[in-house]
Amino acid sequence: MGVIKNLMDHKITIPVIKIKGKIKEIDGRPYYPIDVAKVNDQVVRMALVKGDYHWHQHPNEDELFYVIRGRMTIQMKPPYSKITLGPGEMAVIPKGVEHYSASKEDTYILMFEPYALQSKGD
Repeated sequence: MGVIKNLMDHKITIPVIKIKGKIKEIDGRPYYPIDVAKVNDQVVRMALVKGDYHWHQHPNEDELFYVIRGRMTIQMKPPYSKITLGPGEMAVIPKGVEHYSASKEDTYILMFEPYALQSKGD
């Protein structure tokens, strides 16, 4: 019983993720997402949006963008219209929609997407 009691007395600390620390980890590299947290089969990634990214699509996955700091535009092919997001705003780009993101200022975003989707800047 002593071993079981010791295990029950052991406290496990859930890590607290500091977003400002993750911004430092990006180190000014635009379009170089870093993993912030894994949730089931999903991942929360952070990236710096600066300048234009290229047109692309995700045929099997929706992509959620949440702006932490700055402003960004997401341009999409018709019939979708261009959207602009600011701090505290988010949008979901449906799977299969061709899009690109752009920003004239340093914009930090969180993306929620399947872990298997390995999006890296190129």
